[in-house]
Amino acid sequence: MKVFLDLGWFFKQEKKAYISGILLLLFVALLQLVPPKVIGIIADHIKNGTMTKGLIVKWVIVLTMVGLATYILRYYWRIMIFGSSVKLSKILRNRLYQHFTNMSPAFYQKRRIGDLMAHATNDLQAIQQTAGAGVLTLVDSLSTGGFVIITMAVTISWKLTLICLIPMPFMAMLTSWFGTMLHRTFHKAQEAFSSLNDKTQESITGIKVIKTFGQEQEDIEDFRKQSEDVVQKNIIVAKIDSLYDPTISIIVGISFFLSIVFGAKYVLAGELTIGQLISFTTYLGLLIWPMLAFGWLFNIVERGRASYDRVTALLSESVEITDNERVLAIMPSGDIEYKIAEFIYPGEKEAILKDISFSLKSGETLGIVGKTGSGKTTLLKLLIREYERYKGEITFGGKTIQEYKLEKLREAIGYVPQDHFLFSATVAENIAFTNPHAKHDEIEGAAKLASIHQDILQFTDGYQTVVGERGVSLSGGQKQRISISRAILMNPEVLILDDSLSAVDAKTEEAILSALREEREGKTTIITSHRLSAIQHATLILILEDGKIIERGTHEVLMNSGGWYKEMYLRQQLEELVEHGGH
Repeated sequence: MKVFLDLGWFFKQEKKAYISGILLLLFVALLQLVPPKVIGIIADHIKNGTMTKGLIVKWVIVLTMVGLATYILRYYWRIMIFGSSVKLSKILRNRLYQHFTNMSPAFYQKRRIGDLMAHATNDLQAIQQTAGAGVLTLVDSLSTGGFVIITMAVTISWKLTLICLIPMPFMAMLTSWFGTMLHRTFHKAQEAFSSLNDKTQESITGIKVIKTFGQEQEDIEDFRKQSEDVVQKNIIVAKIDSLYDPTISIIVGISFFLSIVFGAKYVLAGELTIGQLISFTTYLGLLIWPMLAFGWLFNIVERGRASYDRVTALLSESVEITDNERVLAIMPSGDIEYKIAEFIYPGEKEAILKDISFSLKSGETLGIVGKTGSGKTTLLKLLIREYERYKGEITFGGKTIQEYKLEKLREAIGYVPQDHFLFSATVAENIAFTNPHAKHDEIEGAAKLASIHQDILQFTDGYQTVVGERGVSLSGGQKQRISISRAILMNPEVLILDDSLSAVDAKTEEAILSALREEREGKTTIITSHRLSAIQHATLILILEDGKIIERGTHEVLMNSGGWYKEMYLRQQLEELVEHGGH
């Protein structure tokens, strides 16, 4: 029952609803005691020949009133208890979502998307069941069982009651044993479901790659194996779960047998009337539900405890990127300066950045080039505080970036990443993601600057065309330019294009960069690229290799220095010349 203690914070929060619901449940339990008593009274009247029409009408009215009251009270306790359990699910779901949005990329590198989805669906459903059906079965089994046993002992025969309760300790021991096994196996079943969830999400997302390489059958077979694993683990859970009802039925059957044998003996001895024995066996029938509910309670509680442990373990993971107690709630602006001695990714041993030092004045353009894996993207992610714990500091407007409120820092930076993510929404809504209140002409203006406006007009519904998930219906270049439009629309103090022009041709690239230079005059721009033509106009160009700056300067300075930059620039110029047939 530890999960009820763990959920104590919620029960305190919703104490009015739960207390009201429990009181109504208790009233229902008391009302259930009336019909068996009435049946016994009527049986004795029939045996003694004293039954009259008036008595029948009287007891029919009583039973009708009890039935109506029970109906109304059951309706309202469901609203109180089940309604509160739904509220718990909502609270935990919001906490999970908030937690997910606050976590750093390192968290998502070690956590699978399917697993996180399973936490927010199956696990929360099991916890909701605990706070709803779990509370119901706990209160109902104890109250109904307790009231029935007391009524049997006090109003009929305490000796017969004790005899019929002899098998009950065995039921308690068996259900406790089943509960322990259920907790262990359900935890494994939930983990298997998480893996299957992750496999499904991965397969759907990568369906184009799977079909391109003709791996459909292999993927289906892999899915079948994981599905079979989920089925097998859930069958084990079901087998343990299925032990509850037969066990309880056997215990109840033994109690009925004892009640009839010893009850008949007491009737013959004159200690009980026939009507009392009938009432006793009817009350014993009422004990079937509390016993079944008690077994069901172990099932619900153990599932809920396993799921709550999984969710709390997830929520307990600390948020790495947080604001300090005293931060500036203003949007930063001004010069940017890097002084990074070393940065190592969490869990890695080798430094990805070493001895990075440069200054970028407000309004200037920085170009960053280098081989794949040289640290270009990492350099930018430190600026937007996706990672921290590096030796050194980064200042923005004369203050370290940690001195600004994280939200304000990121509002000042328009970041277009290499992996362009588009939502399953209209083109206009995707562009306006950074500024939902933007007018249509502002959206069009941003699209024109990114050279995507004409493409959009060719779409089926223009700006109202709904793109597929992650922009699956668009080409790579179109996705890049829509992403650039989105960043332009927020009019940031710093615009970062992280290799965001790789999928467009040289002519389109030049058109975009020219438009940005004109539109963003006086504002800072940072561009990383493998194509040197994208950064040759930059105020400062950095060449990275193995996380270090090996060359720096303007295009003219670097061309005159005769290093890596000049060699690569001339090679790319030659390649472009060959592509155009030597003209």
